Amino acid sequence: MTNKIIKSGKPLNGKAVIPGDKSISHRMLIFAFLAEGSSEIRGLSRGDDVKRTAAAIENLGANLEHLLSSQDSNGDNVLITGGLSRVKEPTYPLDMGNSGTGLRLMAGVLSRFDFLSILIGDDSIHRRPMGRIVEPLRQMGARVDGRVDGTLAPLVIRGGGLQGIDYAPQVPSAQVKSSILLAGMGAKGTTVVREHTATRRHTEEMCQLLELPVEVESVGQSLKVSLQACSVPPFNLDVPRDPSQAAFVAVAASIIEGSEVEIENVYLGPGRDGFLRVLLDMGANIEVHKRTDNTADLSVKSANLQGTVVTGQLLADSIDEVPVLAVAAAYATGETKFLDAGELRAKESDRLVAIEEGLLRLGVAAKIEGDNLFIEATGRVPGNLLTGEKIMCRSFHDHRIAMALSVATMAACNESASNQVTSELEIDDFDAVDTSWPGFIEAFATLQQN
Repeated sequence: MTNKIIKSGKPLNGKAVIPGDKSISHRMLIFAFLAEGSSEIRGLSRGDDVKRTAAAIENLGANLEHLLSSQDSNGDNVLITGGLSRVKEPTYPLDMGNSGTGLRLMAGVLSRFDFLSILIGDDSIHRRPMGRIVEPLRQMGARVDGRVDGTLAPLVIRGGGLQGIDYAPQVPSAQVKSSILLAGMGAKGTTVVREHTATRRHTEEMCQLLELPVEVESVGQSLKVSLQACSVPPFNLDVPRDPSQAAFVAVAASIIEGSEVEIENVYLGPGRDGFLRVLLDMGANIEVHKRTDNTADLSVKSANLQGTVVTGQLLADSIDEVPVLAVAAAYATGETKFLDAGELRAKESDRLVAIEEGLLRLGVAAKIEGDNLFIEATGRVPGNLLTGEKIMCRSFHDHRIAMALSVATMAACNESASNQVTSELEIDDFDAVDTSWPGFIEAFATLQQN
C-alpha cells in the first residue's frame, strides 16, 4: 500500500488520453471468451480490474495474445481465441482482485458450466453484497454458495442445466442485469430482466452489435430486456474511452482556472452520460461533438459552477462519478444535493462516508443525512488547502476516492495569484488507482505541461 503526495497543480491544456472503458472492456473479454474462434479487441483498459477478467478467461481455456499498440495509446490491443469447445474447469480459484464488475459478471458466465469454480477477491470484494446476483442465479438452477448463505464472497459455483427466468432486481445495477443475461445466454427458454430504473446497457449493446436474439424495451425510466439462448460469433471491435475516467478530466478542467482540454471518443451511451448532464446543469463550459450515437468528443473550458440536485435517474446514470462530481460541488457556489444515494454505500467503499470525510478534511461543508449527501460551497478553494499544512486523507482503498481527492487538491492553484500558500495532500493506499487508471497522475502532469 503506497501513500501519495498531491500538490497544487496548474491549468490543464491540450488533448487528454483517457483509458478504454472499463465496463465495456470486461464485457468484450467475456464475449470473446464465449465466441468460437478468434476476436480482436483494440483499446482495452489496462487497469488491474480488467486484467483480472483477462486472467480468469485464460484460466478457463481462452488464449490471449497481446498485439502491437500505438505509442500514444492508453489501451491494449489483444487477440483472443475462445469458444465453448475450449472451456475447462479451473484448477484454482479465480481471483478477481478489487473488481466487483468482474466477479459478478463471471458468476453469471460460470453458472452455465457443470463444473466447480470459485470466485475470490480482495478484502473489499469480500465485504460487498453478492446476494443480489446469487438469488437469481439460484432461481435459474445454478448451485451457488458463499459466506452468509451466499451473500458474501468467496462464491462457489457449480452450474449447468439453467432455465430462463423473469426477474426484477430490487436494486438498480447493471452488474446484476448483466450477470443474469450472461447466464441466460446458456439457459433454456427466455431470460427477462425488468429494471424499474434503467442502468447502463453495455451487455445488451454487445448482444445487439453481434446480432444475438435480444430485445430491449424502454418505457420512461424503466427497461425490459429479453434474451434467448445463443452462441457468440467472433468479432473485431474498438473500445471507446471511459466516461468515468473522462469525468475526472472534465471536472478538473472545469474548476481549474485557465484550463482548456479536449477529450476524444468518449462513450456517452445510455446510463453513462450522467456526469456530463450534471456538469452542464452546474454551468460547465463543455461542448459535445458527436461521433456516433454513443460516442463523442468533449471540449472543456474552466467555468464558474453552481450547486445542483442529483437524484433519481440522473443519479443512477452518474453513480460511479459521484466522488468527482462532489469535488465539482466543493468548488461550486451554493448547495449541491445527492439524494437517495444509498447504492454508493455498496461500492469499493462506503462512498458516502468516504466523500464526506475527504471533503471535511479539505475544509468543505459536507454532511450525510440518511442516504443523502449535502455539500455547501462558496466557489472558492476549500480553506484547509490554503493553510500550507499537510493534510492526511484516506482513500478507503477506493480508486475513485483517491482520484477525486487528487483533483480537488490540484485546483488549489486557483488562489496562487493572491500569494496564498497551498497545502499538500497525502492520500493513503494510492495504488488503488491502478485498478482502473494506471498512469492517472502522469496523464494530468502531461496536461499541465502544455
